[in-house]
Amino acid sequence: MSVEMNGKSVLVTGAGGFIGSHLTEALVHAGARVRALVHYNSRSDWGHLESLDPRAREALEVVAGDLRDPFYVAEAAKGVEVIFHLAALIPIPYSYRAPQEYVDTNVRGTLNVLEAARRHGTSRVLHTSTSETYGTALYTPIDEKHPLQAQSPYSASKIGADKLAESYSCSFGTPVVTVRPFNTYGPRQSARAFLPTVLSQALTLDVVRVGSLEPVRDMNYVQDTVDGLLRAAAAPGVEGQVLNLGSGRGVRMAELLDLAIQATGRRVRVEHDPRRVRPEKSEVMQLICDASRARAALGWQPRVTLEEGVARTASWIADHLPDYKPNLYNV
Repeated sequence: MSVEMNGKSVLVTGAGGFIGSHLTEALVHAGARVRALVHYNSRSDWGHLESLDPRAREALEVVAGDLRDPFYVAEAAKGVEVIFHLAALIPIPYSYRAPQEYVDTNVRGTLNVLEAARRHGTSRVLHTSTSETYGTALYTPIDEKHPLQAQSPYSASKIGADKLAESYSCSFGTPVVTVRPFNTYGPRQSARAFLPTVLSQALTLDVVRVGSLEPVRDMNYVQDTVDGLLRAAAAPGVEGQVLNLGSGRGVRMAELLDLAIQATGRRVRVEHDPRRVRPEKSEVMQLICDASRARAALGWQPRVTLEEGVARTASWIADHLPDYKPNLYNV
């Protein structure tokens, strides 16, 4: 890791999640003093932080709470220099069922983080967006000037959060940087996502059930995404900007399916499952990234090839199959 965070005090929201846990781990290794915010639950479960090396876990200050509580967020943000805001409600199918929950978590939660940063004078806020805010591409590759299109309640909530971040930068001079990763995958990702769903089914069942195989995505290994987040938090002169992170390589889901099955080394049948298909106008058909701004401003570029990343992910899921329920429909 080329980014030094020695001695810096940081807060990571969503630290127990897929990308958040990898980022938290990288921050510890980079020498940061990390306060990790996880969602409170009665089991005192820290999510994916539980799987970190014991030495990394012991270096963390873990706090459990709810992003929707402005008083709690303000207390969690007190005394930190940098906030990495990753906490969000993500599964797109669930957003069709519970749109208010997405607004409460993704929009109001982001407002609470921004307001806490403004009041405490935080030196940098790294706000994590998503390529889903672009909707189906009007042109490719997609740069940061591409229109935002809300094709699901999830993407609408993230657009709202992004615009709040923009408004705090313009209105109050809050030093916020918005990073838009394109599709991130890798170890610890839940089966709500395409690749872990396919891999966990192919490793345990004789049939793999999938939705549409026509959409095109820009797939990026989690370590590369984390590297981009760290660089965006440390780079000078990028406050107020939006930065895309992606490879520039578009992959049809059919191609990704083939790569995933090959990585398992098993022979399986493929069936189409109508439960895994989005409403027609909600499906985002093509997302291919133009990351030239991130390359210029951060010196960032992905290092892990898709083929290597899929193989690593397949190996990890094979070692953690009890964490998956491949025979159930996951949202």
